[in-house]
Amino acid sequence: AGRRMPINSRSGRINSSYVTLVGAVGLLAILGFMLRQLASPPTSLSNRNDTVASTSDESNKEDIADSNADRGVHELLLHCAAGTRAPIEKVVAAYREDYGVAVQLNYGGSNTLLSQIEVSHTGDLFLSADESYTDAAVERGLVREVLPLATIRPVIAVKRGNPKQIATLSDLLRDDVVVALGNPDQAAIGKMTRELLTASGDWQALESHVRKSGVFKPTVPEVANDIKLGSADAGIVWNTTVAMYDELAAIDVDELASGGSQVTIGVLTSSTAPTEALRFARYLAARDKGLAYLTDAGYEVIDGDKWAAVPEITFYCGAVNRRAVDRVIANFMQREGVRVNTVYNGCGILTAQMRTIPDQNTASGFPDTYMACDRFYLNSVADWFQDDIDISDTEVVIAVPKGNPGDVHGLKDLLKPGVRISVGQPDQCTIGVLTRQLLESEGIYDEVMAHVVTQTASSAMLLPTVSTGSVDATFAYLTDTKAEADKVDTIRLNTDAAKAVQPFAIARSSDFKQLSRRLLATIKASRAAFEDAGFHFRLPDVEASQP
Repeated sequence: AGRRMPINSRSGRINSSYVTLVGAVGLLAILGFMLRQLASPPTSLSNRNDTVASTSDESNKEDIADSNADRGVHELLLHCAAGTRAPIEKVVAAYREDYGVAVQLNYGGSNTLLSQIEVSHTGDLFLSADESYTDAAVERGLVREVLPLATIRPVIAVKRGNPKQIATLSDLLRDDVVVALGNPDQAAIGKMTRELLTASGDWQALESHVRKSGVFKPTVPEVANDIKLGSADAGIVWNTTVAMYDELAAIDVDELASGGSQVTIGVLTSSTAPTEALRFARYLAARDKGLAYLTDAGYEVIDGDKWAAVPEITFYCGAVNRRAVDRVIANFMQREGVRVNTVYNGCGILTAQMRTIPDQNTASGFPDTYMACDRFYLNSVADWFQDDIDISDTEVVIAVPKGNPGDVHGLKDLLKPGVRISVGQPDQCTIGVLTRQLLESEGIYDEVMAHVVTQTASSAMLLPTVSTGSVDATFAYLTDTKAEADKVDTIRLNTDAAKAVQPFAIARSSDFKQLSRRLLATIKASRAAFEDAGFHFRLPDVEASQP
């Protein structure tokens, strides 16, 4: 590909002074927005955590409108990739009509916007035409949550009728063809073009041709407009850009065929109203709201969530996980403005309930998400779930009354005459299954079961049998014994058979898969909560951002 050459300064081209001017104009626009906010009452949508039950969308509109009247109208600031302008303006107008919330738009090339955000640290949302810019924003601590929207791909754009008879990439190098490209250092389309054509070995020649007789533009609409007006004969733009112009036609070529970009919207860490920003982002990413406008504009949209102003998801969660996830879920609900109806129980009971729900459909009460006490129970219902990942693990241990009056130090001691034992019921809870598997692996299952006087439906019910003196020993999770350390002593077994692995998965039938993935992302970023509860956390450190 050769050494990257700087883009020459000439009439109609971008140079460093122009880039500085564009940045200054963008910053002035942001400052103007801030001054308008100071001059008018700030707005904020209400935090929806006090919503008790699911209501109709019309009722939610009224609730939000009432809250706006109480607290003023908050204007969100969205830094928006210029190429998405047409459909995004329609979404913004519809959202204001529905909920009375204005969204101010600051347009620019994706990289230009990223630079503005990094300098100004203002705004609520960042919509990028390529996920690499959103990823960079996450890495720099500028963006937290990221919602995918659609995919777009690069094409050659020509005037309708193709007067220069352009059919291949090599035709762009002809002396009679004036080419407009997006600036690789400002626009997502320019960056994508450079990457693809560098890989194909064509970038150096095309860049030289454009520097000599064509033009580089800071945004993709400006490339399209040059072709429309006849200032350029051809250019490389997104397929969705061509769809917005009756005067243009698209040409697919092999060199660009492998290219594709995901349009995403991220919630900025600078936002003073993250719950409100997330609500708009969810509206934009909803299949029956914002994505409908993107579809009409030619975008290949993702499988978006169903729209609800205050969505509710059901989370079936094995009892062992409660100490780790309770606070995580509460924080997630508060930030997102959603409800998570969490059902804690033994996994045998939870999976039995799943089997009774018609067609395993979330509309009939099937859970949107499931976090099992151990993979054994997720595997038993795996056909109904997707996106499963192991989050944590904990040990199965022997718990005895404080001071260990029964002198129990290992599995063999459970066979002493008179020793009373409690265990989990294997058909109802994971601890029961793991206990059975452990004892069978040691060849002492029948002997130990002869000492069992109590079987419980959940791991949470085992330690009380020890602390009250009802039994001399029980099998429990290490995480449970940590919380009862003043009442029980723990005997660790140091065997792989005594380990429970906690996976998380999303129901295939869920209407809120994207919201569920953000819940997963939040859990993946909660190492401290799990380790404080005594779990071994199996995932690398991440930020709560992308699903």
